[in-house]
Amino acid sequence: MKKVNIGGVPEHFNLAWYLTLKNGEYKDKNINLRWHDYYGGTGAMCKALRDGDIDIAVILTEGIIKDIIDGNPSKIVQTYVETPLIWGVHVAHNSDYKNVEDLKGTKAAISRYGSGSHLMAYINAENHNWDLDQDLDFEVIKNLDGAVEGLTEGQADYFLWEKFTTKPIVDNGVFRRIDNCPSPWPCFVIAVRNEFIENNSEELKTILNIINQTTSGFKDIPNIDKTIANRYEQKLEDVQEWLGLTEWSQTLIDKETVMNVQKELFALNIIPEIVDYEKLTHKL
Repeated sequence: MKKVNIGGVPEHFNLAWYLTLKNGEYKDKNINLRWHDYYGGTGAMCKALRDGDIDIAVILTEGIIKDIIDGNPSKIVQTYVETPLIWGVHVAHNSDYKNVEDLKGTKAAISRYGSGSHLMAYINAENHNWDLDQDLDFEVIKNLDGAVEGLTEGQADYFLWEKFTTKPIVDNGVFRRIDNCPSPWPCFVIAVRNEFIENNSEELKTILNIINQTTSGFKDIPNIDKTIANRYEQKLEDVQEWLGLTEWSQTLIDKETVMNVQKELFALNIIPEIVDYEKLTHKL
């Protein structure tokens, strides 16, 4: 049985993987797929791909594109979630900050440099015409628990994270969400180490076929809204709203989208160059 390591964030987007694993669908195809939760998000998964700790990552589009350009020996093989990620802009509940303009020049909490929370802080700043050199400052807080501690204790002033994931923290009076900042592209892709693509293409195709069958009918699974609400401790109405907004994909990200992401990252001075589509993607 072929052992394959895969990583992703422990969030509702990835429930389809949990369901297929629980059903033993990979083992039925002689694949021992092992899921690893990455609470540190994209930056932590980029490191895990580089180190060979995981073979596959379900990862933010902008983060993996940046890291492949920076030398990560991996490629995008498919879009996973087609719709943009809606990032909430959060402050501590008792903070004096009332709107995004109040945050200009203050300190953003980020899970790590190169992470989605880091890159989206730039997008948010650009959206509000801030000076990217003068008006951005960062505090590394590792993960969502670190952000709760960092904002509550005043180590940082604001934090961008997926708004439905943080909704229970907002509802509990720990965070206050003062704005939303959607990513201007599909949010999650599936990235795979080049070595694994070269040596295990058939297993990779099998894995993608299984997950794609589940995501294509995900919204039709009986009581899926209640399952998500219970598993991720979210309100049913929030889950239903999220399901209404979210579309999965079963195809490779297209060239135009990849170029748009790169143009944005290049304009923000996050990547040093724009590279060919083929350097970032692999069509199975």
